[in-house]
Amino acid sequence: MPDYHDMRDVLAIVLAGGQGERLHPLTKDRAKPAVQFGGQYRLIDFTLSNCLNSQCRRVLVIVQYKSLSLVRHIREGWGMLSRDLGEYIEPVPAQKRVGEDWYLGTADAIFQNMYSIEPAEPTEVLVLSGDHIYKMNYGEMIAFHRRNKSDMTIATLEMPIEQANRFGVLEVDYTAQVIGFQEKPSNPAPVPDRPDTALASMGVYVFNADVLKDAVTTDANNKQSSHDFGKDIIPELIKTHNVFAYMFRDENKKAMPYWRDVGTLDSYWEANMDLVSIDPIFNLYDQDWPIRTHLNNLPPAKFVFGAEGVRFGAAVDSIVSAGCIVSGGLVKRSVLSPNVRVNSYSHIEESILLPGCNVGRNCRIRRAIIERNVSIPENTVIGYDAHEDAKRFTVSAGGVVVVAGSEHTPLVPNAERMPYHAG
Repeated sequence: MPDYHDMRDVLAIVLAGGQGERLHPLTKDRAKPAVQFGGQYRLIDFTLSNCLNSQCRRVLVIVQYKSLSLVRHIREGWGMLSRDLGEYIEPVPAQKRVGEDWYLGTADAIFQNMYSIEPAEPTEVLVLSGDHIYKMNYGEMIAFHRRNKSDMTIATLEMPIEQANRFGVLEVDYTAQVIGFQEKPSNPAPVPDRPDTALASMGVYVFNADVLKDAVTTDANNKQSSHDFGKDIIPELIKTHNVFAYMFRDENKKAMPYWRDVGTLDSYWEANMDLVSIDPIFNLYDQDWPIRTHLNNLPPAKFVFGAEGVRFGAAVDSIVSAGCIVSGGLVKRSVLSPNVRVNSYSHIEESILLPGCNVGRNCRIRRAIIERNVSIPENTVIGYDAHEDAKRFTVSAGGVVVVAGSEHTPLVPNAERMPYHAG
């Protein structure tokens, strides 16, 4: 019997060059896959962890916009594989090998990197996004692809049909073969016999290597194409090839499957807030499916200046990363990334503090995202007056305040002092 789960001939391509414009200002100085998440992680860590946990050990990460921090993160945190054994996780910068254009779309990114793909001589190519949060065994999808003698397989997620217009939607027959595809349709096609449900593409694809090469080469020569998998490649392939839909099998061990594209400030904030709930939907603590990252050599978190009966120098219902010091402040339902300091009498609630933040004394911060290395002067109030916040900071559609600054000399102006009240 053939071993359908054998991953040795699979090459994974992680598309990690997106600008992430809707996450600005978090993407002002970095690519979206390099944005911090859940305290100590970066968004790309979830896709790369899926690769390693699936025994997929040949990975090319295609980068483009503001890629320096992302490349450093991959080099420092994901260099554990051995080139001598034919294993690697390697960033590939945009090189303009076939013309003067940067990547024109997802399909064009693959076409421009055929020079890097072909020497690996893969049987199948696994195409992934570098900025989605989920747990998935790609080996199961490869096995499905091989058993069905598919030319292309698309990972899909069931969702209510009224929400599907934000995604590519697949139309399938009773054998799971794809017979139609709509990119962000106003009237999504339902699942057979389930009119209230649609199959949404997760942006996870398996191609036979020769099929992928032919498809992106043909597409590159089409001047009318937008050079995108969803808009161009998939609709053409389903006319001439065997394309199947693979139902997402979640490794998260929860009742509902978890897959998130944290493409907006509000969705990013909400996904982080889920992590600090008593029973979060996404499980970071599953040792059977570890999430890896790069960690600096930092001391443990510390909580000081707490007095008996007074909850200062404390964090409750929160994630507190290594190197943090909560010095006489109170942190509630928040995510503190590495090397954050919260000083005396400050109150942080439902907020995300990215690495290196320093919150001065007597501050009140609520429903906010504080950028990397930003120093908050004492007596600053954020998240209590929407009108005043909008004058100084970015405020999302959902009312989350984002405080940005230079990574080198950040400073937030002093605000009018607001008396602290415990609670």
